[in-house]
Amino acid sequence: MEAIERIKKIRVKQDDKKIELKQPIKRNRLILYMLLYLFAFIWLVPLLWVVITAFQPKEMAINLWPSGQWTLSNFENVLSAAPFDQYFINTVIIVTTTLSVQIITATLAAYAFARLKFFGKNFLFIIVLMQLMLPNDVLIFPNYKTLANIGLVDTKLGVMIPYFGSAFAIFLLRQTFKTIPKELEEAAVLDGCNTMRMIWHVFVPLAKPTYIAFGLISISYHWNNFLWPLIVTNSVENRPLTVGLAIFAKSYETGAMWAEVAAATFIVIFPLIIIFFIFQRKFISSFIQSGIK
Repeated sequence: MEAIERIKKIRVKQDDKKIELKQPIKRNRLILYMLLYLFAFIWLVPLLWVVITAFQPKEMAINLWPSGQWTLSNFENVLSAAPFDQYFINTVIIVTTTLSVQIITATLAAYAFARLKFFGKNFLFIIVLMQLMLPNDVLIFPNYKTLANIGLVDTKLGVMIPYFGSAFAIFLLRQTFKTIPKELEEAAVLDGCNTMRMIWHVFVPLAKPTYIAFGLISISYHWNNFLWPLIVTNSVENRPLTVGLAIFAKSYETGAMWAEVAAATFIVIFPLIIIFFIFQRKFISSFIQSGIK
């Protein structure tokens, strides 16, 4: 009986210690969540201000708090003052074409680095990864000089062609392809699949989350890309949304037409926000599956 009572006392002490340990853990989590919500709110403040200002009358644009009066006249003024419809079409063409070519080139290169054996494979892969260390702005002058020599300045192809190869996409897909079992590849070969059919029917479907993640990154980058299109394009027919927005905002600097500028900004960022909220779960899960945190 004494032994049983001692065991009960020891268990009670252990339970008390667990309760004492859980309390500071809960407090730390509460503090962490409060900080995260605070930072999230700070990050959302500019976005909320743009959205609210875009739908408010001009005279209420500088107010810190919503006036309760809403209007769509700012968007009408923006669309009539600048060809944002043409800018939007140009941006969609540039983004979708660039992403399509990137997926094709990155898929073939990633399969070669992940599955094929050839001389200098590791050395070539290191050279590809070195592209990640070079910011795109460093290559602006040589890229522009090359485009000028081949007559692609002020063209949509001139905006897209420096980004047709993506080292990040190659690295991301290579990591995914390396996790695919070789038995699937051998089974496809036994079924009579050649290399291209095997890539299309085996590797591409299994790497779908990775393609979605890279697609979001590529779309957001090229949708927001400003410096390179600003240098390359000169005409409305080839100018993307970011450059058109900058020119539109600059034309209103003296008048401080914040409502129109906010409406134009909302037109530019709204598609990206919708795309991100639709695919955010797959975006996060793909990086977890690829081992990138």
